[in-house]
Amino acid sequence: MMIPFNKPFIIENEFKYIEDAINNKGILRGDGVYTKKCHALLEEKLGCKKALLTHSCTAALEMAAVLLDLNPGDEVIMPSYTFVSTANAFVMRGAVPVFVDIRPDTLNINENLIEQAVTPKTKAICCVHYAGVACEMDKIMEIARRHNLKVVEDAAQALGSFYKGKPLGTIGDMGCFSFHETKNVISGEGGAIIINNEQFLERAEIIREKGTNRSKFFRGQVDKYTWVDIGSSFLPSDIVAAFLYSQLENMDKINQKRLEIWNQYNDFCSSYAHIIKRPVIPAHCRHNAHMYYILFKDLQARTRFIDYMKENDILTVFHYIPLHSSPAGKKYCKTAGNMDVTNTISDTLVRLPMFYTLNDEKLNQIFTAVKQYMERNK
Repeated sequence: MMIPFNKPFIIENEFKYIEDAINNKGILRGDGVYTKKCHALLEEKLGCKKALLTHSCTAALEMAAVLLDLNPGDEVIMPSYTFVSTANAFVMRGAVPVFVDIRPDTLNINENLIEQAVTPKTKAICCVHYAGVACEMDKIMEIARRHNLKVVEDAAQALGSFYKGKPLGTIGDMGCFSFHETKNVISGEGGAIIINNEQFLERAEIIREKGTNRSKFFRGQVDKYTWVDIGSSFLPSDIVAAFLYSQLENMDKINQKRLEIWNQYNDFCSSYAHIIKRPVIPAHCRHNAHMYYILFKDLQARTRFIDYMKENDILTVFHYIPLHSSPAGKKYCKTAGNMDVTNTISDTLVRLPMFYTLNDEKLNQIFTAVKQYMERNK
């Protein structure tokens, strides 16, 4: 059987909590008992002011875009090497994503290129913590303060990662997480927005609840709720939250297991430094082992590797097509400077299988195939 790139998993009490939500709690809508449990646990683990579950990280980013009060023509600086949701959330508000190149080491937005992309129209910076490795947040926050900009952390891949001891997603004004089945902590689909700036606390609840003050009503702060702002239905079902709660309880265990797998990959790949490049983790960053990738010298070498691994029943995948080169990116976005690093990384990066239940037998099967390929392509 083929070793998949990713494999969803059950870790402990997912079914028990789902049954409890259905039979005992009697609330399946959004903001039920398990949703509140997830909020409290995220706030405890992250030390943030407010955590709110959403039905996806895309939804969390869309909420962030609304909270920023963007107007048509406003600009948001971000990397092009990211998933479409990072840009699309802001485009939907009429804003213009402005792409800058990434660093060749961490593959994160190059903080030294941000300031030259700032214009009078710039309203925010959206940084993406690629592979769960932190962007250089001190420099980014300094630029934001100097130019009166807000910072949104796209931390879709970074739950449980840290920058100088601070949890990612809690440094900027807002952070956005994903619980998609390809992430470390999963609920199939799902996400969360983390509010760190007090000015957004009350409005975030309103936007998430279709633009109503329904949350205040349930807390007994108003005798009835009504439409007070723009918004949408960003809430997940409490069944999803029940599944997620078990995963969040085991977040540290999950990340530790993935880190063990990541370290085995990294040690094994060190023998082939003359053929491939390995991930770079700065000393002040603690990552969550979201993925293990390797970089080849060119597109042809990567393609040969992916094909060879597939022939050996192992699924490896490349990652993003840069947004600046996509049809929608060309239509709705701008590019500041060249994208040389982004283009190179897009052509040469390949992700190896990484999931919680990847055992030593399967890992050794992967190592054997990689070794055979490397020996044939010295």
